[in-house]
This record gives sequence, C-alpha cells and structure tokens, in this order.
Amino acid sequence: MNMQNPSDATLKPVASLIKARLEAAFSPKKLIIEDDSNKHAGHAGHQHRSESHFTVTVVAQAFENESRISRERMVHKALGDLLPDRIHALRLKLSPPA
Repeated sequence: MNMQNPSDATLKPVASLIKARLEAAFSPKKLIIEDDSNKHAGHAGHQHRSESHFTVTVVAQAFENESRISRERMVHKALGDLLPDRIHALRLKLSPPA
C-alpha cells in the first residue's frame, strides 16, 4: 500500500497514526507509507496483527544537515510509543528536499 498524502479515510489505524505523527513532527514535502505486513505473515513479529511492518519514505526540510542516524532517531522519537508496541519493523528512507 503506497500512500502519498492520502485521505485519512483510506488508511488503516496504525498507518494513520504514523501519518499523523510524522506530518505533525516534520511537515514533510513527501510522505509515503507502505504496509509490508502481508510479506511477514507467520513470522514472530507479525503475531496476527494486520499492521506491523512498514517502509516509510519522508522528505522533509528538518533532515537537512542531519546524519542518517540522527534522522532515524528523529523519526523514532516522533513515533514514540508506536515502537515496538504497534510497529514491529520499520524501514526508513529519509532525506531532505533536493
């Protein structure tokens, strides 16, 4: 599921929370949330949840002059309690605007 500025009505609950928190924290130029959970059915981290594994792409000015590790920490802080309770795996693609 690719989402670039989707309407909230089309998002599943966890993806909707991710979108809201990242928009509030970074006002991104681009935000794509991919729900990869179906690729992990039967794995230990899936645990019969419909949403647990995500790839998230964020392009935001806040990432300018920040290292990869710093960008990841910023996103982890914004997502807070969703990690690891609601999100088991998170692949991040983070960059400043070109």
